[in-house]
Amino acid sequence: MTGALEVALRVNADDLLAFFERRVEPRVDAADLLAETMLQAWRRKDATPASATEARMWLFGIARNVLSNHARGKRRRLALGDRLRANLQPPETTTEAAVTVRNAIASLRPDQRELVMLVHWDGFNLAEAAAILGINP
Repeated sequence: MTGALEVALRVNADDLLAFFERRVEPRVDAADLLAETMLQAWRRKDATPASATEARMWLFGIARNVLSNHARGKRRRLALGDRLRANLQPPETTTEAAVTVRNAIASLRPDQRELVMLVHWDGFNLAEAAAILGINP
C-alpha cells in the first residue's frame, strides 16, 4: 500500500468495521464489506487525501457506496427469489411409490445421490453427470 492510504486504513479499519456492523444483517457481512471498501480505496490510492481527517471522510464515503451497492444487490436477489417462487409449479401429488424412491435416493452416499439425481431428474447422461461431478464416467 502507499503510505497515506496504509496509514488511513490502519487508523480507520476498526471504525469502518463498526460502521458496517451497525448497518448490515447478518453482521458477518461487515467483514466482507470492509474488505471491499479497502479494495475500492486501493484502486483509487492516488486520490487518498493527505490530511488524516479528509482521508477518514474519503474512506467513509467509499464505505457508504459499498454499503449502497450491497443493499441494492440484496434487494435484487430478494426480488428475483420472489419472482422465481411465484413461478414455481405446485408440487405433484406424492404417491407412495414416489416417497419410496425419494427415500431410497436419500439413503445413498452424497456423491451417489447427486449422480442419480443429475441423470434421472436433471436429464444429463452418465458422461455429462460424471463431468459435472469431476469423476470418471
